[in-house]
Amino acid sequence: MAFKAVFIAHAPDGDMNKHRTVIDTGRYRLHTCVVQSQAQALQVCRELREKEGIESVLLCPGFTHRDVAELFAALEGKVAVCVARGDGPSGAITAPILQREYYGR
Repeated sequence: MAFKAVFIAHAPDGDMNKHRTVIDTGRYRLHTCVVQSQAQALQVCRELREKEGIESVLLCPGFTHRDVAELFAALEGKVAVCVARGDGPSGAITAPILQREYYGR
């Protein structure tokens, strides 16, 4: 039986139905999905919990503490919800790139 997790990232042009993958090693099944909004993240998490029995949600740094709490509550506290956060120097490296790609258009 595999450990099942999902990594969810935000992108303004993300299509939650199209931008998805699954990596399955046999003992670890990692789903990935790119969403445009918190509502879509909630939808994906609920769907994967019901259909795949996910045990862990990994979120990109764009999710706020409030988003994390909302996801945890929506999953009834039965699925781990974790956030990938970088250190200060790493944030300084990615911030201008994200600003250019997401907001500079």
